[in-house]
Amino acid sequence: QGENLLYCFEVAPTQPALTQVTQCRTEGSTRGLAAVPRLALDVMACEVLRVLQLTDTALVPVSYLVPRKSVQEFHEDLFPDCAGTLPATSAQAWWAGDSQQVVRVSLHPARRSTETFSSPVIACTQLQAANTSSTDADRSVSTGRQGACWGAKGGYSSPSSLASPGSAATSLSVSTGPSSGFASSPSQKSLQSILGPSSRFRHAQGRVLHRDTHLTNLRGLSLTTPGECDGFCANHQRVALPLLSAGGQIAVLELSKPGRLPDVAAPTIQNGTAVADLSWDPFNPQRLAVAGEDAKIRLWRIPEGGLREMLREPEAVLRGHTEKIYSIRFHPVASDLLVSSSYDMTVRIWELSTGQEALCLQGHTDQIFSLAWSPDGKKLATVSKDSRLRLYEPRRGPRPQQEGPGPEGGRGARLVWVCGGDYLLVSGFDSRSERRILLYRAQALPEGPLSVLGLDVAPSTLLPFYDEDTSVVFLTGKGDTRVFLYEVTPEPPYFLECNSFTSNEPHKGFVFLPKTVCEVREVEFA
Repeated sequence: QGENLLYCFEVAPTQPALTQVTQCRTEGSTRGLAAVPRLALDVMACEVLRVLQLTDTALVPVSYLVPRKSVQEFHEDLFPDCAGTLPATSAQAWWAGDSQQVVRVSLHPARRSTETFSSPVIACTQLQAANTSSTDADRSVSTGRQGACWGAKGGYSSPSSLASPGSAATSLSVSTGPSSGFASSPSQKSLQSILGPSSRFRHAQGRVLHRDTHLTNLRGLSLTTPGECDGFCANHQRVALPLLSAGGQIAVLELSKPGRLPDVAAPTIQNGTAVADLSWDPFNPQRLAVAGEDAKIRLWRIPEGGLREMLREPEAVLRGHTEKIYSIRFHPVASDLLVSSSYDMTVRIWELSTGQEALCLQGHTDQIFSLAWSPDGKKLATVSKDSRLRLYEPRRGPRPQQEGPGPEGGRGARLVWVCGGDYLLVSGFDSRSERRILLYRAQALPEGPLSVLGLDVAPSTLLPFYDEDTSVVFLTGKGDTRVFLYEVTPEPPYFLECNSFTSNEPHKGFVFLPKTVCEVREVEFA
């Protein structure tokens, strides 16, 4: 009472005896709770449980549904026969030793009785004339305009005075632990087989490391990097942070020297123009590529041990784009290859060893929100404001090999390759600005998404980070405090929810370090 979380557990006679299935956050604080009888459930919608929550001002039904592909048929495994409503014996007979049990009745709508009777408490205005039969004990609940009456058809629906926009329909998921069916009741299958899979990583915990590891007293950070940029970048040795000061300055901090930074200004990179995006070379921890708003890409070399003086001269400058650059990405497999996208609606691939443009990819008609190399480096995927996904194979030519429908909303999108490079996960918006994630088969973009999952309504684009070892994707936006975690699978239901992580204050940027920095003895995986 007084809480707004509703936990659902599976109880089993074997270990683990209690397994959490789901938790549901309600709008109002709970003042009381009651479960609706099984005979009143909407069995054809696969509703396995309904709880009525009493708040300060309302009765709110919370419905638990089991996701099933077909809701046209009655699922016997979800709804074993339940106790009917006729007594099995009288009080005198029970004292005399009679131990008969209440007759069990089917929840199948076609096998329900047509019997109707009125409650002595609530006068029902919609009674139908019906023959009452003492043998058929099966009743369901339906609602009349003036109150509730026990009727033959339909599921329980609440009068309008009880209906609340906060009614939550919670989709159940369940543990992959040992089977929990009771041996004594073959009709009561384990929740595992009924509810489908849940993630092995659903109990992953996000934990803020000790303050000794933090870099604090950061000053003059630029928090206005474009939405296509992650805000800053890191490798296993150092981080690069754009600063607010004129001339596009960039601070480079060594991760091996945590703690409070001195108040005096530290040496920086003088980029000469505002930073649009920046990225470390994955094969050279001392090389930083910086895309500027002047349509040029500058390559900087950080001396061994970090910056000791101002860096003013880049190692190389890449020229070719005619307008401001959106984002840059290093190739995951080959050295000295970089791709960039720009307001000139081209995607260009650069040979860094010669400082020349190697290929210009064509086919975009609007702003390019995001681009990503496939893990094997063979393909390049893009998502743009024209609500299209495009897949290129640069070694085959400059035109897209495939195109498909992307997220509808034009507010921003990101993409990342998942499941061994066979699938694409796209984060974006729908037409009503709800943030959502979409999963595509990389070989079949024109067929559209396999699955779409709506998350919440917020202004910033969700930045996806994918851990290929566990197949867990982390999603959060600039200005958010919550990080969503989902395990991505190549078969339905595709997205398995894990524990989300909530930070104390909104983040301005969010990047993942290489896997080699994880403390594997602590089972840290990201």
